[in-house]
Amino acid sequence: MGAPMARHLAQAGHKLFVYNRSPEKAAAWVAGHGGRQIFSPAEAGDGADVVISCVGNDDDLAAVTIGPDGAFHHMKSGALFIDHTTVSAKIARQLALDAAQRGILALDAPVSGGQAGAENGALSIMCGGDVAAFQAAEPIMQAYAARMVHIGEAGAGQTAKMVNQIAIAGVLQGLSEAVKFAEAANLDSGKVFDAVSGGAASSWQMLNRWHSMAEGRFDFGFAIDWMRKDLGLALDEARNNGASLPVTALVDQFYAEAQAMGHGRSDTSALIERLGR
Repeated sequence: MGAPMARHLAQAGHKLFVYNRSPEKAAAWVAGHGGRQIFSPAEAGDGADVVISCVGNDDDLAAVTIGPDGAFHHMKSGALFIDHTTVSAKIARQLALDAAQRGILALDAPVSGGQAGAENGALSIMCGGDVAAFQAAEPIMQAYAARMVHIGEAGAGQTAKMVNQIAIAGVLQGLSEAVKFAEAANLDSGKVFDAVSGGAASSWQMLNRWHSMAEGRFDFGFAIDWMRKDLGLALDEARNNGASLPVTALVDQFYAEAQAMGHGRSDTSALIERLGR
């Protein structure tokens, strides 16, 4: 996700300093798009006007911000921090407090739209933090976003992303069953898609995944391993706020089965594989 987002920033005229925990990835990106490779989060923060992170989980985010070699220790007062990682609302709130003590504007800004959205500069971004942080970030993020919504205070962006993943989980299970049902009924999959995709059953998942699911292609997109991480965050938050998520909990276990089948790094639409072929 980070590589195409950075490309859009470079194309918009921003001067980029690029860090990746795998140095060869950063070197390849710089070779293709310009900018300068750096070798630590601390170096990224040193004197920067804006620092943008897109990593894996809470521990990764803590390491690149407040860890011993984290960017926060070197960012100047008045600088802006934007995090596009999907993490817990708890760490988003913690980092917002830490940033405020340092005079840094901070925005938790998880994204939706997948790899295609990042490549096309058409991501949807859910933002949590002060209004001032959102207003400072908006002209930066418009390089790779089609929609940016300020949801509320720190952590609200992350809880909104949980809403997104809860909705997707149920849709993908229903879509998996629909594709398999059409197959069992010996219907022409393409004709069924043409019929139902124009009505109330249509969804982003149907429009973008129906054909690949029917063909058994899953070597792209958003990995099941990451979806399970995201659903775990939503289920944890639900235990705190009292929300009932029975379908989400069930689909999370279906994803666990898909992982056990060896589909952890496959697109989330590989959920259909647990239904058999």
